[in-house]
Amino acid sequence: MSLGLLLLLLLALGALGFLAGRQRALAAVRGDARDLHSLPGYYGQTVALFATVPALLLCLVWLVVQPAIVERSISALILPEDITAGSSLVLVMSDVRRIAEGMDALAVAGAASEGEIAALVGQPDALKERLAQTGVALAAPILPHIAEAAQVWRAQTALGGQIMAAAVLALAVAGFLLALWRIAPEFRARNVVERFVRVLLVAASSVAILTTIGIIFSLVFESWHFFQLYPARDFFLSLTWAPKFGGGSDLGLWPLLWGTLYVSFIALLVAVPIGLMAAIYLSEYASPAVRAVAKPAIEVLAGIPSIVYGLFALMTVGPFLRDWFAQPLGLGDSSSSVMTAGVVMGIMLIPYVSSLSDDIINAVPQSLRDGSYGLGATQSETIRQVVFPAALPGIVGAILMAASRAIGETMIVVLGAGAAAKLDLNPFEAMTTVTVKIVSQLTGDTEFASPETLVAFALGLTLFVFTLGLNILALYIVRKYREQYE
Repeated sequence: MSLGLLLLLLLALGALGFLAGRQRALAAVRGDARDLHSLPGYYGQTVALFATVPALLLCLVWLVVQPAIVERSISALILPEDITAGSSLVLVMSDVRRIAEGMDALAVAGAASEGEIAALVGQPDALKERLAQTGVALAAPILPHIAEAAQVWRAQTALGGQIMAAAVLALAVAGFLLALWRIAPEFRARNVVERFVRVLLVAASSVAILTTIGIIFSLVFESWHFFQLYPARDFFLSLTWAPKFGGGSDLGLWPLLWGTLYVSFIALLVAVPIGLMAAIYLSEYASPAVRAVAKPAIEVLAGIPSIVYGLFALMTVGPFLRDWFAQPLGLGDSSSSVMTAGVVMGIMLIPYVSSLSDDIINAVPQSLRDGSYGLGATQSETIRQVVFPAALPGIVGAILMAASRAIGETMIVVLGAGAAAKLDLNPFEAMTTVTVKIVSQLTGDTEFASPETLVAFALGLTLFVFTLGLNILALYIVRKYREQYE
């Protein structure tokens, strides 16, 4: 049974439970809902919750735990001679997983029956050719024992799915019957539903925290694998980025980090002054009619896809900067440069700064302005000495959001700045960023457990730590200015 069909059955059982619970509650009081402790709908919701929630939780836990158990079972079948020179158990298990997924793709597409797949297990070369049709490209030949392990992987996964479906449905039916049996006029169904809603709200509020923990755990886990294969000293101290799949790579961090900071600095140099001045004009000087037109027009920039900005940088801004600045000044002859990506990214970030800053400035109490005017200050003096300091913490937050957006941007850098990883002060030279290399290292038919692929997680962890430090610094600055204002 597929997961989608299982979820549909659970939803159908929940809907049936709602109707049955409501009907049973009304039948217990001969249709007079005034004799019930709670409204009839609460009794139906109780049955629906008992029928679906425990079963869904079991399904979720099963989907998380089963792959780990299957992988551990299959790894015990791998013989020492299956791990060739230059390989490892992790790489072999990766091949087993990809072969099993390719077999599933053949079966789902109808390209091969189960009998044909079983026959292909004994013909590794033919199996490799058939898997290539599904997009599973393997560099090394398929060993017979590895193909058998992949077939066992498929069998155990299918068996686990069948057991999961049976267990989930059994638990759902048991919850349905138990909740239906408990229904009585004095049963406090409303309290049960409200406790569940409270738990649901707590779980929803914990999603962001758990997601952050999961991201950190995955980055740290895969980065640990990377540093077991590649020296951390070379990663953090080397000034050269030269990945070579197959060995002999030089994976230095600094060229990528320099490109990220350089592009982000130019982008903020463009976005922050323009965005702040636009926000001040809209909130303090513009008439309601002008504001009603100008603010949505500026915010339209935030809705343009980044790939469109990248094409704009490639086709318009890059050639313009090259022809009018780079070549006349003798600084370069390429349209792909840090300046191109920075300028276009700065244009993209203007609405992030202006819109948020405008809302923050408007939130400053009017009494502060009136007090400043009463002391004889002009409008510009009031903005500089009263409104801006009062709104500074929020403005710093808006700038931080723009900085985070700039650090994480990929498409504009790919099309506008190129892919050259190097250390250079010339803003008209092509460079690249951490995010671009994360994408390039994780795409393609490369082995996932190789240093050249796992370096993407080390880059992501480094970027995460860097942005975290930036946020801590900004928080310190905000608190300092807020205390001074208060």
